[in-house]
Formats: sequence, C-alpha cells, structure tokens
Amino acid sequence: MDMLPILSALKRHKIAAALILLEIALSCAIICNALFIVSQRLDTLNLRSGVDEAHLVEIGSSSLGNQDGADARTLQDLAALRAIPGVDGVANSNQLPFQNGSWNTALALTPDQQRPTLNAAQYMVGANALKVMGLKLLAGRDFRSEEYQSYGELEAKGGSEAWSGLPVILSKAAADKLFPDGSAVGKTIYMANLSLNVIGVVDTLLRPGLMGNDRSNSVIFPVWENFDEGGRYLIHVANPADRADVLAKAEAVLLKNDPRRLIWRKTTYEDGRADYFAADRDMISLLLLVCGLLLLVTALGIVGLTSFWVSQRRRQIGVRRALGATRGNILRYFQTENFLIVTLGIVLGMALAFALNVVLMKFYELPRLPLAYLPAGAIALWLLGQLSVLGPAMRAAAVPPVVATRS
Repeated sequence: MDMLPILSALKRHKIAAALILLEIALSCAIICNALFIVSQRLDTLNLRSGVDEAHLVEIGSSSLGNQDGADARTLQDLAALRAIPGVDGVANSNQLPFQNGSWNTALALTPDQQRPTLNAAQYMVGANALKVMGLKLLAGRDFRSEEYQSYGELEAKGGSEAWSGLPVILSKAAADKLFPDGSAVGKTIYMANLSLNVIGVVDTLLRPGLMGNDRSNSVIFPVWENFDEGGRYLIHVANPADRADVLAKAEAVLLKNDPRRLIWRKTTYEDGRADYFAADRDMISLLLLVCGLLLLVTALGIVGLTSFWVSQRRRQIGVRRALGATRGNILRYFQTENFLIVTLGIVLGMALAFALNVVLMKFYELPRLPLAYLPAGAIALWLLGQLSVLGPAMRAAAVPPVVATRS
C-alpha cells in the first residue's frame, strides 16, 4: 500500500494523532509495569512455605497476669491437646511462615566475623515439631528428646551464654549459602560469638515475613517457649475436614486447663496464610482493573478518532471508490493508518515503561522489568488497535462511489 496518502493525512491531523499516540504510550508504560507487578505478586502467593498446610491448625494463648509454673502447664496443655480425637501430632513453636512479625538472627562461619554470612528466621520449637509441621529432612537427623529445652531453662542457666553449643537444623537455602561447597551437617556456625552445631537440613522453611531477599533462610532451635512467653500450639489433624472441630475442642481443652487464659489466635494454617496475603490479592485485583480501564479508554479513543476521520473524509473515500478502490483497499487504509499510530505510541511507551520501572526500583525495591513484557504489551496494543479501528473502517469501506458527486 502507498504510504504517502496516509502520512499526508496524518500531517493534516497532527494534534488528534499526537493525543492518541500519547494515550497509547502511557497505556503501554503503565500496563507493562502493572502486569509485571501482578506476576511478582502471583509468584509470592504461590510460594511453598515448607509446612503441611492442609493438615495444620494453630492456637495461641496467654495467661491474664503473671503465673508460676508456665512450663509445666504448657506440657500439660500439649498432653491434653494430643488426646483430642482426630489429632495425630502436637508441638509448640514461636512462629510460622506467612505471619506478621518475625524472630530473626544473624549467622556466621567464625565467631569474630565482622559481617554475618546471612540473616535467618529463628524458629524455636518443641518436641516432634518437624513431624507436626510436615518438614522434609534432607540430611542429618531430627532433634533427640533430651536435646529440647525450654526458653526459661536456658535463661536460668546463664542467659544467652547457655545457647552456645546447641544443636540446630538449617533450611536448605541457609545451608547452601553457608556451605556452598559441601554438606552443612556436622559443621559449626556462630550466632554472634555463640557456637551452634548443625545436625540436619530441611528442604524448605520460609521466614514468617517476606521482606528482603533472604526469605528462604531459616534456622531451627530445640528451644520451646511456654504459652506465657509467646509460644503457640501447632496441631496436625489427620483429616483436613476436621480442622474446625479440632480447633473448637482445642480451645475448650485449654480453657479447662486454665480458665483465666486468653486465646489470642485460633485458625487453620490455610486461613492464616490467606489473611497474610489479603493485601496482595487486593493489589492484584486493583492493578488488573486499572489495566482493563486503560485498555478500554484507549480503545474508545481509537474508535472515536477513526469515526471522526471517516465522517470528515466521506467525499475523499467516495472519490477513491469512484477511481477504482475496492472496499478492501479502504479497509486496509484505515488499518494501516492505525497501525502506524499504535506502533509509534508503543515505541514511546517502551521508553516510558523503562523510566517508570527505574522509579519503582528506586522507591519500592521492584526488580528490573524483564524485556519479555515489552513485546507482550506491544502485541496486546496492536491487536487492540486493529480491533478498535475495525468498526469505523468497515463503515468507511461501505461508503458508495456516488458520494463523490454530492456537494
């Protein structure tokens, strides 16, 4: 097709063409970055926690006022919870993946290391915790029964110094970072100047909060907190359908053991995870809505502009038809014209997309925009442009040659 008539027509309508071009460019920039953010959020929503989510429920409680014998009553609680029908395991832990707030600690390879090798989530668990949580042991062994101690016992032995020499289990991510050239089992690591003996490695155990890039680094201690110190009870249910019933019975059992107890958390793990990611799901919905509205506004702009141009050029179209142009020629003319405008808008939009991504990287720690999103956005806008121009172009193609004779 001869491009000169198209370029000549666009020169006569510079402002209108420039406005549509700018609208397409802004849509391209915003949509590419919005879809990238959506993909990042979807990846986060689908992260594996490492625990047996379908069978796990948790319940947290505290006493109203200071009471003596919290360790003994915690052991009593654990025994009572194990007796509930449908329960095949109970343990206590200070935290779980995908929860607000996190215990963390720095780990190093030498006691005098100036900068720690990594920062890890600090899980403190009671007996049978690995089995109850559903963690997969890749190397080494689980804690032995005699290795478990209460947090209060360690404090009574000498505070932080009593932690030196404790056995620990690492997540695979933490073990690989600490010892990339060999097995971590049997090695010694350091928490400040306190030595820790690595006895095992589990497959995956994410930190509670997902801030930063070290979300997969975790270390597990055989140190459990009583319910007054912030520990919570983890219950592994044999049948996921019984989770609500088990939770209700667990609450009744705990209140029977201590009527003055305050239950501050009671949920299935899946419900707790859903609550944690509620804001991410809302952001995904909002960004998809924005993308949809941008595409709609862009499509309406193309339809409106092309319809206006068709009405302004009816006599010219009639002359071309009288000189032998077919309906297909007229249709291709408007489609080609639209394709040129959209292409220029996409080129400008790609530059704006990278500029917007730089701003997001600086202020919101978003990764660099992958190049794959640019051709994907270009194809989407090209298809949108061709579909939007199709209706007005077909009306233009239907203009009869006799229009050329009218004044």
